[in-house]
Amino acid sequence: MPELPEVEVTRRGIMPYITNQRIQRVVVRTAKLRWPVPTQLGTLLNDGLIKHVERRGKYLLLELENGWLLIHLGMTGTLRILSRGTASESQLLPTDRHDHIDWIFDKCMLRFRDPRRFGAVLWHPHNAGPVLLHPLLAKLGIEPLSADFNSALFHRLTRARSTPIKQILLAGQIVVGVGNIYASESLFRAGIHPATAAGRISVKRYEKLVTEIRATLAEAIEKGGSTLRDFVGSDGARGYFQLDYFVYGRSGEPCRNCGAPIRQIMQQQRSTYYCPRCQH
Repeated sequence: MPELPEVEVTRRGIMPYITNQRIQRVVVRTAKLRWPVPTQLGTLLNDGLIKHVERRGKYLLLELENGWLLIHLGMTGTLRILSRGTASESQLLPTDRHDHIDWIFDKCMLRFRDPRRFGAVLWHPHNAGPVLLHPLLAKLGIEPLSADFNSALFHRLTRARSTPIKQILLAGQIVVGVGNIYASESLFRAGIHPATAAGRISVKRYEKLVTEIRATLAEAIEKGGSTLRDFVGSDGARGYFQLDYFVYGRSGEPCRNCGAPIRQIMQQQRSTYYCPRCQH
């Protein structure tokens, strides 16, 4: 599943091509995604100007003059920029059954591809209020790369919490976007066992965890995300952060720090990887 770094890589990839560009046409081939694509999407977006391309958690937010387009990549979704060249508006590039939506601009197309169709494309008009109050966004936690995410806040919000810290990270209610891969990697770097009760972690150790979460996500963004299934960036290039994994997917392999075999456990039906010596 594309996580925060993959979504941020996608945002940065498509932004230069579509910002301040008008949508000439919208082609919806498949309306049955995680939620139905709005039936009037083409009419709503026709001749619409893309003013901003932003991100909240794992959602991409495209602001137009009359509202916001919310896009979630689901488990296997990608957004690709395709050159139209000199083709006329009616001549679209070849497609397959997983290419569900095209947004056609003057010199390029933005194509949404999602083999498993767990992604979403939704519309939030300006007259419905601020987009951050949309039901899918309103309860999201703090952005991990923002200045608001700090150890004191994390410590205060986890007092008396017996839930394992790995599950707290995945829940997204305190901090948003730290998915399974990056939670495992950040906890390793911080030296914290993933099953440790969140309420037992000191503010000093939370300071280390916050630092490592930021560093891990920033490195993944810089390296183009991870090669998760068929994840590719907006230019079709695959990410390569997985080449630097310390623990994720390395069960039985030696720890890069101490040599102990990496272990794998299940937490809420998700695989967690850790080093029994380095994380305690």
